[in-house]
Amino acid sequence: MTDAVPTSPPGPPEHIAHPRTVRTFVRRAGRTTFGQARAFEELGPRFLLPYTGAPLDFSAAFGRNAPVVLEIGFGMGEATAHIAGLMPDTNFLCCEVHEPGVGALLKRIGEQGLANIRILQHDAVEVLDNMLPPQTLDGVHIFFPDPWHKKKHNKRRLIQPELVARLAQRLRPDGYLHCATDWEPYARQMLAVLGAEPLLRNTADGFAPKPAYRPLTKFENRGLKLGHGVWDLVFTRV
Repeated sequence: MTDAVPTSPPGPPEHIAHPRTVRTFVRRAGRTTFGQARAFEELGPRFLLPYTGAPLDFSAAFGRNAPVVLEIGFGMGEATAHIAGLMPDTNFLCCEVHEPGVGALLKRIGEQGLANIRILQHDAVEVLDNMLPPQTLDGVHIFFPDPWHKKKHNKRRLIQPELVARLAQRLRPDGYLHCATDWEPYARQMLAVLGAEPLLRNTADGFAPKPAYRPLTKFENRGLKLGHGVWDLVFTRV
């Protein structure tokens, strides 16, 4: 008998781009509840979209023509469902990789009878690059992205000049980009990065007042009671 010769794992096929080496997210551990699993089964076929790598047909995906807002990283979907309920005439395309979070939003969709949300359980950067053509979005929401507190991890932060430039290119004229964070150093980085993008204009003199449509989540309320700040930034496409 001869020893098996170890082999290296195969790389991606030639037609698939190499994955990015720096991830802006981690796939958090978490248990999907029975209710979330049932929501996947019952509501997934209607509200989950596949990642295809091809331009998305919004009218086919949502069954209507309406303004489209992209949300990146919706967590457990509390704010997403609230805003979608307030804005029924707007379509919300929501990206999240955390399975319990996707299940939780599907459950909220069912409980609240929401019809204007579609979910892509995939890396939002790849969705942006491959499925969203220029000037197709009316808004972008990025609420409380991972701040990557340690300085050596700052490069993993989502809000970087390259991504902001791509987001701006996909906004229609007068479309908006709304970010929020409870980590002041990240808030100041966001302000600098967004302010340096020539396609974007700040709607405020620095940080913006919290728009009425963004709710105070339980997490945010808890932080405010502990004296933590929250910073909103709202920029529009010129």
